[in-house]
Amino acid sequence: MTTETNDLIRCFGAGDPLYERYHDEEWGLPVHGDAALLERIVLEGAQSGLAWITILRKREGYREAFEGFDPAAVAAFTEADVERLMDDARIVRNRRKIESAIINARATVALAEAGGSLDALFWSFAPEQRAVAPGSWEDVPASTPESIALAKALKKAGFVFVGPTTMYAAMQACGLVDDHIAGCVAARV
Repeated sequence: MTTETNDLIRCFGAGDPLYERYHDEEWGLPVHGDAALLERIVLEGAQSGLAWITILRKREGYREAFEGFDPAAVAAFTEADVERLMDDARIVRNRRKIESAIINARATVALAEAGGSLDALFWSFAPEQRAVAPGSWEDVPASTPESIALAKALKKAGFVFVGPTTMYAAMQACGLVDDHIAGCVAARV
């Protein structure tokens, strides 16, 4: 569904300044670096079952609670940290989602120790950019062959909470695909 504000058409996010800023200045732009990609994967997993605006509103709390998503710092979290985070109202207090963030940080560290990186793995699944923006949200898939392959590769590397739909959302958010619909102020195709 599109929304229109002050003659600007946004494919989502209109009406809330935080959401508008995220839509206009971040969603769909390339994201690189293991910490930045770990953050996006963790936040996309945390969003499962919730509205994205809920996660956006908690994002700074997540950054503080998870040490700026520094993979080594989060990988060192213990069960005591899980309990601490379960009491932290700044984040989604779901044990499986909290534990998945730690597991995914450990997998990110393991990739680096093996001479790779989350950045290289993630971006290796970038599809060819489409020449035409989607006409509507109905033209935007929930998952793609690339997101299915990315989810499998991440799971093989030890990541959790990384299903094909969640990974397609991460691919959208991190600029691997540009799914701003035709006529959107932020569309780049």
